[in-house]
Amino acid sequence: MKKSLKLAVAASVLATPAMAANLENPLYMPTSGEFYSKTGAGLMLKVADSSDAHKLKGHDGDIEFPIWRIQEDLGIGITDRIAIRGAFAYTHDADIDRKGMNHGRLGLIWRAIETSDNVVLDIYADAHLGGINKMRGSYTATGFQYDNYSNGRWGADVGVRFGKTWSKLTTSAFVEVLKTFGSDNNVIDVTGLSLGGIPVTMVGVPDEISVDLKSTTEINFGLNAFYQINDRWSWGAGFKYNHHADNGVKSLSTELNVPPQVSAGINQLMASLSDMNDGFDEYIVSLSVANQLNDYVQVALYGEYTFDTAHAKSQNGTDVKAEVGVRLNLAF
Repeated sequence: MKKSLKLAVAASVLATPAMAANLENPLYMPTSGEFYSKTGAGLMLKVADSSDAHKLKGHDGDIEFPIWRIQEDLGIGITDRIAIRGAFAYTHDADIDRKGMNHGRLGLIWRAIETSDNVVLDIYADAHLGGINKMRGSYTATGFQYDNYSNGRWGADVGVRFGKTWSKLTTSAFVEVLKTFGSDNNVIDVTGLSLGGIPVTMVGVPDEISVDLKSTTEINFGLNAFYQINDRWSWGAGFKYNHHADNGVKSLSTELNVPPQVSAGINQLMASLSDMNDGFDEYIVSLSVANQLNDYVQVALYGEYTFDTAHAKSQNGTDVKAEVGVRLNLAF
């Protein structure tokens, strides 16, 4: 009887599934056939800096709150070393009447190296989905205003991720390069634009025009630390650097039938936008704590604070940029 009881207990232990893979681990990789989803909802506070663009709009030092943000990361393992993955994000900022998808990518990640002492190296390539939506903006009495977050351009991300796990501690780093392709996938409302005091729409320019934007090259890199406290609780910390390049206009895409003096004025305007001096750099620090509810469901609370340096004509510079939110992670 005792022997039978011992065998039953041993069998039940062996039948118990191993601890679920932690989706908050920066080196997480889905196994073959495993699907994962990380859905985040955040609330952001921003205080605009004193860039020329903000001063022109009378917005320098103004507070933007609440800014609502939704993020979705998901993927599925094709093999234990190759996975399809996607990442999407949406932002709604009512204070500056700007909303839309601000991040989108879809691609493959390959675990190229995985050693017996838990050192890994991943290589990935993603399509940049900025071309799904047109870039939209408008000219007002106080200058140009972005109406959504899309850059209107397709592109490609390539990067590497590497790290090591020591028992409960994981550290990792990544570096990636984004190349966007120039396009005229944009719509700009020029009803508020004047040349020589005369609205351009009164001399044959349509209410909306498109311009050919230059391609850009951007770089991101980051460091992460993750600690598995026990089967249920874990925490993470990270640092990320994002370089956002200056935009530039190559030419006017919309064909116009206007007097020569108007055409000359528009050509001068296009030339002045060859380098828009609107780039900015972000330095993001983050903290998170997560609870594994069961083998399939995890909830994480996170906070981020962003320091940035913006060029003179950037509308993205801030004195304060902070976000808190919650993530619901699923894997099955």
